[in-house]
Amino acid sequence: MHATMSAARAATTPAQDASSLAGRLLLAWLFIPAGWSKIANFAGVVGYIAAQGVPLPEACAAIAIAAELGLGVLILAGWQARWAALGLAIFVAAITPIFHNYWAMPAAEAVMQKQAFDKNLGVVGGLLLLAAFGAGGLSVDGRRRRRA
Repeated sequence: MHATMSAARAATTPAQDASSLAGRLLLAWLFIPAGWSKIANFAGVVGYIAAQGVPLPEACAAIAIAAELGLGVLILAGWQARWAALGLAIFVAAITPIFHNYWAMPAAEAVMQKQAFDKNLGVVGGLLLLAAFGAGGLSVDGRRRRRA
């Protein structure tokens, strides 16, 4: 593991810990239900991915489920949250120009896709902050850090 990702962090305040927990809950709220819905509608998701011209749509759907559900749960728990956030940031950054390519859409659809594109960039920013600063004291990572 990279030194900056594994280095012990300074103690956090209760307000910082509460804010970190709230941020993790809100990020998890975005990703975990999306992962579950992909499981429930796997065939539809595969069809949508294929319609975008992405190769191996079944594998890509499985990767999306693993990323959204698996990494989302890690962020929720705050376990290996930095790595989970980094993984989700890469995932979201990679899929955003594929599925929200507003520049190639008709004007009526472009506005909504541009908004989704910009929202995803903001989510990537939040995930990178989580990757940089960690899950906070109210997390599995924080508990393990206190024990060490």
